[in-house]
Amino acid sequence: MRIRELWRYPVKSVGGERVTSVRLGAAGIEGDRRWGVQDLETQMVLTGRRTPALLFASARYEGPGEVVITLPDGTETAEDDVLSAWLGRDVHLLAPGDSGGTYECPIDPGSEQEWVQWQGPPGSFHDSAKSMVSLVSEASLGQWPLRRFRTNVLLSGAGEDDWIGSKIRLGEKATIQVIKQIDRCVMITRAQPGLDADLGLLKYINATRATFLSVGAQVRIEGEITEGDEVAVL
Repeated sequence: MRIRELWRYPVKSVGGERVTSVRLGAAGIEGDRRWGVQDLETQMVLTGRRTPALLFASARYEGPGEVVITLPDGTETAEDDVLSAWLGRDVHLLAPGDSGGTYECPIDPGSEQEWVQWQGPPGSFHDSAKSMVSLVSEASLGQWPLRRFRTNVLLSGAGEDDWIGSKIRLGEKATIQVIKQIDRCVMITRAQPGLDADLGLLKYINATRATFLSVGAQVRIEGEITEGDEVAVL
């Protein structure tokens, strides 16, 4: 098994960028989920579940503490007033090192009727400290576009669902421990640039994969990882 693609998503729920090589640190892929767009009225960090407009922007990591968001009209910014005008509400771009985010998610992954709140891990805008880096195999992904799921690492082969509890080496040094399968919610059905809404996708995953697609891991040994690197179960 090898790493086929590497992706990072600097801003929560905003489109990301493919990278050929990147450092894997304690908080996951360098520059991944380090920013969040906070609604100043509700204090919630916005996600594509409640604010689908986020999915039509993209972000790139410019180095420690620096990010550029490209809006659908091509505007590049990291300024609160520009983001507020775009989203039609007062927002603030929370930066790395902030206390993490408070999010909302539907109780039933296929529903938007009832919502619960939860607190994300401090210092990043991942959903869970148990999935600081996410992986999926080509066999599990099938023909679905990877960007619907915002997974960091696409692997050749199959079998990642059997890794729960195992340590995995990526490349020569970096080592992760797979903690959980990642359950999916309504966000994966949203329209994105070049992708129409697909309401049947979540129903299919619920029926055939018990809501899960990809696995989440914590980093045990930091290191550089590169597309093409071998992946080994330790």
